[in-house]
Amino acid sequence: MRLFQERGYDKTTMRAIAKEAGVSVGNAYYYFAGKEHLIQGFYDRIADEHQRRVVPVLEKETDLESRLAGVLHIWLDIAEPYHEFAAQFFKNAADPESPLSPFSPESEHAREAAIEVHRQVLAGAKGKVPAELREILPELMWLSQMGLVLYWVFDRSEGHRRSRRLADRGARLTTRGVALARFRVLRPLVREVHELFTDFLPGMTGEGGGVDRGVTSPPSAEPSGP
Repeated sequence: MRLFQERGYDKTTMRAIAKEAGVSVGNAYYYFAGKEHLIQGFYDRIADEHQRRVVPVLEKETDLESRLAGVLHIWLDIAEPYHEFAAQFFKNAADPESPLSPFSPESEHAREAAIEVHRQVLAGAKGKVPAELREILPELMWLSQMGLVLYWVFDRSEGHRRSRRLADRGARLTTRGVALARFRVLRPLVREVHELFTDFLPGMTGEGGGVDRGVTSPPSAEPSGP
């Protein structure tokens, strides 16, 4: 991580990484196909740790806002030590063709792990979620978390307190949105928002996090309402 900070992602070579780790270049390539896969392993590690550390919150809380806020704060806790490197990674992750993009096929494990956390957030909360929205809402919640991550990357407030405030307010707003989605008349709007993302965001082209980078879903055959 120090090399990426000092040299930048593009100028950090696998040879330099191998030297820093005290192994041969061949051994470095044996474990990682390239530096992209090294960073991907870092993403996966954060995602797996997040899944483990949210368990106490999800076992204790039944209020949706408290569950979601707890999950977001735990992610910020885990990511905090790596904040100084975050901007370097974001430069590449923002490229939709980069394997470091959160929507790429290579990021599927980390993406699915994060969406699964949000499924658990909803499943254990008091208040019934309509069956037709149980797959859609976790994906939208994950996209909301990606917005928080983007803000955190560039947050220079002391202790990143503004990111913490955003997590709390985002959890509150999401909870209100989920409550409104229980009304049948508003469910088509939720589905339409989800379809908007699945049509235009690579890696969001199907339920369950299926990835088909660069391909958009065909127009819906169902007629729109009046």
